[in-house]
Amino acid sequence: MRNFVKVFLGIFIVFLLNTILSKVSPSLILLFNLFSLVTIYFAIEKGEIYGSCLGAVCGLLQDHFSFGVYGVAGLAKTITGYLAGYISKKIDVHPFFRNFIFILILVSIEFVLWALLYSFIFPDSVYTGRSLIFFQPFITALLGSVLFFLFRKFKRSEP
Repeated sequence: MRNFVKVFLGIFIVFLLNTILSKVSPSLILLFNLFSLVTIYFAIEKGEIYGSCLGAVCGLLQDHFSFGVYGVAGLAKTITGYLAGYISKKIDVHPFFRNFIFILILVSIEFVLWALLYSFIFPDSVYTGRSLIFFQPFITALLGSVLFFLFRKFKRSEP
């Protein structure tokens, strides 16, 4: 039960942050993939099944912000969540630089999957927001690595 409260709280905070970012400047949503960070964090902590289920939920919520077809981001995040949970069992991804590379690769794979699915469904090209979306994997990985480092540090200091 405690795990579900943490997950719900994480999703709720990201949902609020995405709402605020979309009101401040819609192009900021293109730079930060916050739902991926929630998916990857809990996939690392709980495993691939947890990550893939959470990825589906977070992807559908992200589709809510995109005004596109529901399920495109859900499918891409499901695969990302599974890969994050599976790979993190095989490789220690907790050191900062390794975590950065891990998140960068996962978010890049998710971006490519999303773009392929989007282009398969829609005949028009992907909206890149003056090419801002291409910086999303790097910025998300940097933000995620810092946040994950702080979460682990805070988690260790708890009694």
